[in-house]
Amino acid sequence: MADVTNELLYEVLKSIHSRMDKLDTGLSDLRSEMITLRGALVTVQQDVHHIYSRLDRVDQRLDRIENRLELRELAEAQARFEPHP
Repeated sequence: MADVTNELLYEVLKSIHSRMDKLDTGLSDLRSEMITLRGALVTVQQDVHHIYSRLDRVDQRLDRIENRLELRELAEAQARFEPHP
């Protein structure tokens, strides 16, 4: 069996330390990407909310237009059937 020396332990610890530094850097990069992704998701959610709000306003306007058309059609139909003096 190989002799375990302080120099060998030191080299192994340096290797572990180097790998941990790379891991920390990778984790930091992932964290930054997650923050960016979260910001993009919030932006998409806001855009969808605005689209739904606008669609709701268009739907309300369409309902008012349909009501006006029905009232006008009803008035025109009644005018056709009313006797003229």
